[in-house]
Amino acid sequence: MTATVRVARVMIDSPVPALDHLFDYAVPESLAEYIGVGCRVRVPLRSGGRIADAYVIELTDSSSFDGELSTLESLVSAVPVLAPEVWRVARAVADRAAGSASDIVRLAVPKRHVRVEKAWLEAEPADDTVAPLPLAGYSDASSAVAPGERVAISAIPQLCLTPNGDTVGRWAQSAAELATQVLARGRKIIIVVPDYRDQDQVLTALRSFVPSRLVSRLDAKQPAAQRYRAFLDCLRPGPRVIIGNRSAVYAPASDLDAIMLWDDGDDLHSEPLAPYVHARDAALVRQQDSGCALILLSHTRSVECQRLVEIGWFRALAPERHTQPRVTLTDPASNGDAARIPSSAWKAARSALESGPVLVQVARPGYAPVVACQRCRTGARCRACGGALSIQKAGQAPHCALCGALSADWRCDECGDTRLRLVTRGSARTTEELGRAFPGTTVITADGDHPLERIPARPALVVATRGAEPIAENGYSAVLLLDGDRMLAREALTIAGDCLRWWSNAAALAANGAPVILVGVGGRLGTAFATWTSAAFAAEELADRRELSFPPAVRTVSVSGDLAAVDAAVSGLDAELYRDVLGPNERAEGGVRSIVRFDYAAGAEIARSLRAAIVANATKRRRGPSAKGGYRPPPTLRIRFDETELVT
Repeated sequence: MTATVRVARVMIDSPVPALDHLFDYAVPESLAEYIGVGCRVRVPLRSGGRIADAYVIELTDSSSFDGELSTLESLVSAVPVLAPEVWRVARAVADRAAGSASDIVRLAVPKRHVRVEKAWLEAEPADDTVAPLPLAGYSDASSAVAPGERVAISAIPQLCLTPNGDTVGRWAQSAAELATQVLARGRKIIIVVPDYRDQDQVLTALRSFVPSRLVSRLDAKQPAAQRYRAFLDCLRPGPRVIIGNRSAVYAPASDLDAIMLWDDGDDLHSEPLAPYVHARDAALVRQQDSGCALILLSHTRSVECQRLVEIGWFRALAPERHTQPRVTLTDPASNGDAARIPSSAWKAARSALESGPVLVQVARPGYAPVVACQRCRTGARCRACGGALSIQKAGQAPHCALCGALSADWRCDECGDTRLRLVTRGSARTTEELGRAFPGTTVITADGDHPLERIPARPALVVATRGAEPIAENGYSAVLLLDGDRMLAREALTIAGDCLRWWSNAAALAANGAPVILVGVGGRLGTAFATWTSAAFAAEELADRRELSFPPAVRTVSVSGDLAAVDAAVSGLDAELYRDVLGPNERAEGGVRSIVRFDYAAGAEIARSLRAAIVANATKRRRGPSAKGGYRPPPTLRIRFDETELVT
């Protein structure tokens, strides 16, 4: 290439693994003055004469390609939507997970809206300053937000009032106060939370301190145009608070001062799309790239966070003094029967209703999520697909939770009985029972079908599934945590920590001094909850997992697909890089899965080898013989790092 020809190195927006690298294109003279790093372009592909969307990653005057370069097709937008810092993180995160950088960029950069973009370009940027505020409850807040500092903070389990008189969690207030520290330095902070309820709490707290024009919300529930406008605002220099769910960790912020991740143990932080990167892992990569502070804030410490603390990667920070919830452990069998709610819990609820609302947490939504034969107790199954039957409303015929088929004429295969018994009671059934037990009392249901964020400070029974608990003005007068034994019955490596987190987040909604009653759980887990010692419990859990070589003591990678593809991928790994291989085992949805366990130091090599296997598998299927009509089945090989569920 001659020095007079300008070259654009672009990332093609394509899910094809073989295209996951930069391509060189010649920049035509007509576009040379408009094209910049990070802008959207369209480029020709030599195969099939197709045109693809792409992002400009680099501009240079030379190319290592010896042949004649293809020319850029067109410039879509001159706005540099793919910031250099976001590209670096996307590339590093994808390489760590054996994925494609374009899959990460797709999460990071929203779809373009032309009208929104034109209005944004014409608008004048705001010029605001924010005075710093102290971070309430912590003695060394300044060091907690220092550039480069990594801190695991135990949140204060209380509610508080904002200066505007709104009730929010103390953790949200602390997040808002920390944000003002960052804004006062003229820089940006990213606050990543699990869902919209948490976002609303932080936004409510921020309203007392920060002008709304300095806050950008990046949420999957937003209208696409609104989200794109918020994204564009993040591109401007100057102070800004960026808040959103897991993909917000990739928001553009060239002058990033801090990232705060709330409740990192929540599985909503785990990305369900390839390459399945957890928001905590992406935040760790971005912190190393930018040198910003990284704060993990939670009521309960996750085992993953505990490992980072123990290896010295994070510093643990606890509040100086706070009043922890007043927890009581009870056993339903103590009444002499199988009562779901012990008499002591009934008495506490009746007494608390005299002064305010009472929260009742249950395990499942619906009426009867699981039913069984009345005579022999055999679980009721769908005749069409074998899925578990459930009842959604009183008097309704059972239906399959998988295929939705009704089973009005159900008959037990074991004993022939046609009667059903309720194995579990969901939120709707609990609401019905409490309505009969507390006549004249308002009973409110809060679950996925009945979302509710706030309730007034009036006497009421609030039946909520875990994670759907609304905030009560001035807090709940009592909190009853039911179905603890059923929550623990789920087969999952993380179930103990999940339950501790669910209960702790609910307990933090109680008013100061209000009773919190956990039913049916004791032992080490119950003691950790009652004494509010989640860090010690996480340390014990981590020690157990080290003995068993379970994550996060070791890293894992799940290799799924047809038997030939899985065997080829696993056999291509250097045996000296990993500890062992579990499987391959057949999966219910078809194909097999193998799990490879390895040490953290071998992660880069393992990822490179498996990425090569993905490319080889995809290339083989694209070039192989097609079925009738020219259809070729998609690649079947799926790679997922750090999957915590080892049950195959």
